[in-house]
Amino acid sequence: MPLAEPHDDRTSAEEPVVGAPEAGEDPAVVEPEPTLPEPVRQRIVALTAAVLPGLPGDEVPVPLRRVAKFAPNRRARLGAPVIAAQLTADPLFRQRVTARVLADAGDLGAAVVEGTAPAAADPVEVAALAYLARPRGWRELIEASGEAVRAEADSAVVAELVREAEQRATRAEHDRAVARVEAEKLRDELARVREELGQLREEARQLARTLRETQARERRATELLATERGRAARAAADADAELRRARARLAEAEAAAGVARASAKEARSVDDARLWLLLETIGQAAVGLRRELALDPVDALPADFVAEAFADQPGAAPAGAATRARDTDDPARLDQLLALPRAHLVVDGYNVTKRGFGEMSLEQQRKRLITGLGGIAAQTGDEVTVVFDGAERIHGLPPAPRGVRVLFSRKGETADELIRRLVRAEPAGRPVVVVSSDREVADGVRRHGAYPLGADSLLRRLARS
Repeated sequence: MPLAEPHDDRTSAEEPVVGAPEAGEDPAVVEPEPTLPEPVRQRIVALTAAVLPGLPGDEVPVPLRRVAKFAPNRRARLGAPVIAAQLTADPLFRQRVTARVLADAGDLGAAVVEGTAPAAADPVEVAALAYLARPRGWRELIEASGEAVRAEADSAVVAELVREAEQRATRAEHDRAVARVEAEKLRDELARVREELGQLREEARQLARTLRETQARERRATELLATERGRAARAAADADAELRRARARLAEAEAAAGVARASAKEARSVDDARLWLLLETIGQAAVGLRRELALDPVDALPADFVAEAFADQPGAAPAGAATRARDTDDPARLDQLLALPRAHLVVDGYNVTKRGFGEMSLEQQRKRLITGLGGIAAQTGDEVTVVFDGAERIHGLPPAPRGVRVLFSRKGETADELIRRLVRAEPAGRPVVVVSSDREVADGVRRHGAYPLGADSLLRRLARS
């Protein structure tokens, strides 16, 4: 049956009115709305909510205009009460909704309107369409749908009961299997406990026998203890007598030691007087020799005279400290040598820098080494001289730190020769420490009385500063 969507509040006499009272019914007699099963009610609301936005604005009742603007998933959920009330109270609105719903339902909608719904159709869908279209016998369709829903619910309940019964049977079977396993475990445990009980009884018998033997040994030990106590008492009496004799001898020894200490103190006083007199004589002799030789305090050191011919930069260094040590890279050796009075530290510049930080430029190598030597000079007060090959001489270098003399070898002469010249210029007996990993330099300065050390000793000393 072709269905036309109504466009106003009047319908054409030639068109069948969808949702109108059934033929033969008295329009004045309005039967109450049937009680709808919950699935049918939800489906009616869902169908109405789906077509609601497609209705013209003037055909949407005022209470539903706000609901029509909701999102699809919220429209049926939040607007369900208002939609159900409007469908019940407004037949014209229900007719407009029914026309669109039946058009979307296609053949199923046409079959419901004709009262010949297919037997295989969803009873909930058929009841919802029948409620909206209200063809002849629509109440029976709704009642049949309710019975089908209830039958499905009953079938679901029965299926659930059957499933629960099966689960209980499965659990019971599982529990029986577990109980059998537990019973086997308990029987095994009982056998093990009985075996352990037999072992414990045997151990108890052995312990009782051991206890009797121990008690017998204890009695014998008690008798021996009494005997040994008597012997110990006699030994203690003998020891007391010997202790008294030792104390008497100790008193005599302490008296003799007092006399010896007095004699030693008197002898030490004589030795102290002799030593003081000897040192005083040496000191006065040194003063007299300095006066006789007319030696005035000097302003220049031996290395300064060598520096005048080899260095472009002035440098004066205070006296320092060093000590003779073996050729080694141990920084502790360097510290020992620097602790000697009036020591002179001579450093082979590029030999140290290229070994310690050769990745830098030559200018950065010189600056880093000279700065580190300045720290050593400030800490120890030693005379420090660093020598570089003149081939890399750079004019206009910044002034060296206080206490550090910077020298460059002349053209045609190496830094090694300048280092040996500095060592030869020092007086015999003054400690001179030369830092270089060049074996030829070390052998040369050692022949002149200097103390050669490896470059690693200075590098470790600088890293520690």
